[in-house]
Amino acid sequence: MERNTEKFEKALSQLDIQLSDEQIHQFMVYYEMLVETNKVMNLTAITEFDEVIEKHFVDSLSLIKAVDLTQPKIIIDVGTGAGFPGIPLKIAFPELEIVLLDSLNKRIHFLNQVIETLKLDKIRTIHGRAEDFGRNPQYREQFDLCVSRAVANLSTLAEYCVPFIRIGGQFIPYKSGKVREEMENARRAVDLLGTQIVKCLNYSLPDTDMERSLVIIEKVKATKKAYPRKAGKPSREPL
Repeated sequence: MERNTEKFEKALSQLDIQLSDEQIHQFMVYYEMLVETNKVMNLTAITEFDEVIEKHFVDSLSLIKAVDLTQPKIIIDVGTGAGFPGIPLKIAFPELEIVLLDSLNKRIHFLNQVIETLKLDKIRTIHGRAEDFGRNPQYREQFDLCVSRAVANLSTLAEYCVPFIRIGGQFIPYKSGKVREEMENARRAVDLLGTQIVKCLNYSLPDTDMERSLVIIEKVKATKKAYPRKAGKPSREPL
């Protein structure tokens, strides 16, 4: 089905992102796969075209406000779900190397189908829990950047995500609205994990009143071996 991408392209231009016709086509195929698969599996509550464009695609790409994504980077997307933000980032910035981590095998199967259909390279999925992979030497402190749109408080998310990033790397969670209080509550956890909050970027999605925040957390020293704690504990007992 032909869809009007004018609104999408306008929003991209506000982020200073220019995509080829092929990249726009990839986004449209991704959208069709998302809504079709969503009929049999719960991937997203948002399925209307313009809403997916705004709240999933453009939101995912808003990371460009915080990071130069034109430079090669190794990124892990923790709790990727239906592939956000990892797959939009990969489509728009093909030189990025991306790992998508999710705990639900059905979602991983969907993501693998998307990767194959769109012929994306330098992107792969791993099935499991962040608490387990964060302790695995193959993944621990191996990434330039960890991103997550997962719904969890910042203390919990930091414990899941910080172990993946190398010293000098960054963890950037996507958050809704203003997060000053949440940042204050997370300062102990951020410090314990060997990181520091550099800044918080507050913005609205293009042509909407939806407030978003990107919290930029930088790793200054190795994370203690005690973290992340065993499966389930970070969410039950945030640091």
